[in-house]
Amino acid sequence: MSSNIRHRAARRPAGLLLAAGLLIAAATGCGPTTGPANAAPSPTAPDVVEPLSPAPAPQLPATTASADGRQVTVTSADRIIPLSGSLSEIVFSLGLGSRVVARDVSTTFEQAAALPVITQAHDVSAEGVLSLHPSVVLADRSTGPAEAVEQIRAAGVPLLVLDDAKQLDDVDARIDAVAGALGVPSAGAQLKARTDERIQQARAELQPAARKPKVAFLYLRGSASVFLLGGAASGAGSLIEAVGGEDAGKAAGLTGDFTPLTSEALVKAAPDAILVMTKGLASVGGVDGLLKLPGVAQTPAGLDRRIVSVEDGKLLSYGPRTPEVLRSIAAQLYGGDGGAPR
Repeated sequence: MSSNIRHRAARRPAGLLLAAGLLIAAATGCGPTTGPANAAPSPTAPDVVEPLSPAPAPQLPATTASADGRQVTVTSADRIIPLSGSLSEIVFSLGLGSRVVARDVSTTFEQAAALPVITQAHDVSAEGVLSLHPSVVLADRSTGPAEAVEQIRAAGVPLLVLDDAKQLDDVDARIDAVAGALGVPSAGAQLKARTDERIQQARAELQPAARKPKVAFLYLRGSASVFLLGGAASGAGSLIEAVGGEDAGKAAGLTGDFTPLTSEALVKAAPDAILVMTKGLASVGGVDGLLKLPGVAQTPAGLDRRIVSVEDGKLLSYGPRTPEVLRSIAAQLYGGDGGAPR
């Protein structure tokens, strides 16, 4: 999740090059539940994934179209390395977690905690990946550096690239792609149906507000003095809209992903609430520290101290735990009543 932000920022010309460099150095990452089969976890559930049971048996070989135009054939799923937290979430949710041999820094849920980390900040170490002899590697378009990705491929390891997740509509396609590549399409269909049902349940629990609250997504890394305001392409807008809100950055005319946070930009956005990642909020000293950033205290959100925070590894994953994300945002935004903002 935050790794996608970091790589998108790194591709921006001029204005955010310094911020991107600082993100390279400073950004850190950023058991089955009980009860009814389709009961979604609460917004305060532990940071875990819920795997399908029993675990599926991969039927391989399988050939899948990679997002970079290649055809990738996987012959074994015995040693899987997903290079993003979002992809790790899908693999573990499919019931294949016992086959995963490494993780990236954005994979933060409990079942993966003991796995070796093969990223330096958010950059992939090709040597670290290859030293673990993977049978298949899964990556996003934002996975980098490109030289590391090519080095893994040059070693003969099947490497599948998926489009980055940006909205709720991406969830099903990513589950299908991962499940198909790993030879468990039936498990993918089961996971997709469970996730879709839970997303619908989470949205159905909301009561329409008299006025849509405007929510600004801020990306914060206080130790590196990186403070960014999300625009229409930040990836958070789909979540904000799904819980009945309006993306304040998009409404203010920000068509790209992020822009440096300024008093002027915040005044124009005029958010009723501010959405942040948990570690980002902690990096600026919590809510009190956030209110000291330019313009924040003068917004309706700052005046009301209405700050919504979600774990870094969950917020923009757009995977099986997205229903939890929606419930968490809604509970904090509406005070748990599902109606008008607090």
